[in-house]
Amino acid sequence: MMALFDSHCHVDEPKFDDDREDVLTRMAEAGVTRYAVIGSDMATSRHSADFAAAHPGCYAAIGIHPHEAKGFVEDDLQRLADWSKEEKVVALGEIGLDYYYDLSPRETQMTVCEAQMELAWELSLPVAYHIRDAHQDMLDIMKRHRKHLTGGIIHCFSGSWEIAKEYLKLGYFISFAGPVTFKKAPKLQEAAVNVPLDRILIETDSPYLAPEPVRGRRNEPTNVRYVAEKIAALREIPLEEFAQITMQNALNAYSIKE
Repeated sequence: MMALFDSHCHVDEPKFDDDREDVLTRMAEAGVTRYAVIGSDMATSRHSADFAAAHPGCYAAIGIHPHEAKGFVEDDLQRLADWSKEEKVVALGEIGLDYYYDLSPRETQMTVCEAQMELAWELSLPVAYHIRDAHQDMLDIMKRHRKHLTGGIIHCFSGSWEIAKEYLKLGYFISFAGPVTFKKAPKLQEAAVNVPLDRILIETDSPYLAPEPVRGRRNEPTNVRYVAEKIAALREIPLEEFAQITMQNALNAYSIKE
């Protein structure tokens, strides 16, 4: 059976509490053999780490999302450092900048993001980035920290091929989610065609951003297949080959040893 890696999801969130076992069963049946659950604050990070530890094929990222940056306290960095030593914790994230919702002041978002980037350097961990309507500021921060970047993933990439090239120059993987399947996504699809095959990832960001043909419903990791199918078709390569490539890329991005 073809194996898929959903590089970013939230199947540990409460929206799955009523039927999580059914969701996990559907994932197994669909060949989604590996997946990463991602924290967004201290509580969800702790939960993601515990969830990963309890589920085969599951890995965790821990960190403070830009929405939650306003609640950051200095002690959080030490707690994240302590949790990072756990076997199934493979990255810091999701961290970054979100200027679309602006739920935390932008200066605070930047400060908290940079503090976690420095922590990732100290811990030699990759980073999962959330970046929305903030590519230029994020690139400026990354370039300032160029000597201390640890690599990682631009999650749910939403920019153009021109922007993707800038992240690629800095050594990052580019991850595509449901929006790449949407009919009115030519710039995103152009990026998906052009990102080098050894730097491309797929994800669902479930329960959010369900792809076509299930757009508008609660998303789940099983649907990562639709993302894979769309990009494989755009690139005119066999689906099985693309699944194998993105599996290996996710293992590389998260430094997961087989």
